[in-house]
Amino acid sequence: MNIETAQVSRLGNRSENQDRARIATSGKHTLLVVADGMGGHVGGDLAAETAVETVMKAFQETDVIFEPTEFLRSSIVAAHRAVVALGAELDPDLRPRTTITTCLITAGMVRWAHVGDSRVYFIRDRRVLARTRDHSAVEILAQQGLLEDTDLSMHPLRNFVDQCLGGDTELPTIDISDPHPLLAGDVVVLCTDGFWAALTDVQLARALGEQLELQASLEALAMEAELRTTPASDNITAAALRWPG
Repeated sequence: MNIETAQVSRLGNRSENQDRARIATSGKHTLLVVADGMGGHVGGDLAAETAVETVMKAFQETDVIFEPTEFLRSSIVAAHRAVVALGAELDPDLRPRTTITTCLITAGMVRWAHVGDSRVYFIRDRRVLARTRDHSAVEILAQQGLLEDTDLSMHPLRNFVDQCLGGDTELPTIDISDPHPLLAGDVVVLCTDGFWAALTDVQLARALGEQLELQASLEALAMEAELRTTPASDNITAAALRWPG
């Protein structure tokens, strides 16, 4: 089955890119991973790289994934421990941190997991059917009815993430979705906050829901996100998959 995939990463107005993205297929399984190294902590780029590589290593070493939910959970736990160990190796005072989101496609079903404020969007018929809820201060306000979803990207507390990989040894909260059956034309996109914060859910769904080449659509959205936030643009990274007809 020919699954269409795409990924993009832009530097934005930053001095270095601390985002990482990978897509891999092994047997009948496909995995997408996106991580956003937390810039307020030293070694964010190394944290993101370590997290992505740890999850990918677990995927490549597993021939058949019998329990997709457990794979998502255990690979993120391994990534967290690897980032914690990285900090111990760099310097006792350094605690690099990163967000992560992963998406596993197996047997025509999609499941995803995340820690932090990098997101997954599940798009069908040019509509967002589901998306992850950020582990952040503003998301708590939204869930309490004190803030609208449309205000999340502009709130002054938007960058306060309360769950991440790395830092303390205690395991973070890992949210894992229920399985969703994939239909022809469905799109799943994983992205960092530099990507989603500048774009509306409607804009994302319409652009990626069109039957245009996925790579071109993703690159156009990333460029739009950068233009909208210049001269204070963050790193902008996304990975996407379209289920074939």
